[in-house]
Amino acid sequence: MSYEAQIARSVTRIYKAVFPNTVNHYDTMFGGTAMQLMDEVAFITATRFSRMRVVTVSSDRIDFKKPIPHGTIIELIGEVMHVGKTSLQVRVTVYVEQMYSNHREKAIEGTFAFVAIDDQKRPTAIVLPPE
Repeated sequence: MSYEAQIARSVTRIYKAVFPNTVNHYDTMFGGTAMQLMDEVAFITATRFSRMRVVTVSSDRIDFKKPIPHGTIIELIGEVMHVGKTSLQVRVTVYVEQMYSNHREKAIEGTFAFVAIDDQKRPTAIVLPPE
């Protein structure tokens, strides 16, 4: 399977409702909660792409463009952007949707880097899984 086909196959979409326990005193989602969800989606995306053990090694420039209010729905989309010998980068985009209308906006975007590891937790080459 080609890298392009595997990238398309590994796109990950997760939806969450924004409940009161995830918001701050401004009634918007905590930034740390959003980043935790983004890292989880990025991890799932990297794992689905490589089908190997991967660990997060960094996050790069997470831009909070719009607040995410209580009572909305968010969609997190993870996409592999770059593959190196032992590492890969995943972009996660978060969209906020109103619960009772079709209004939707990009709220957050960020990039996460992962390294594939072997059984001894050392970096190992990323090899595409067989079809």
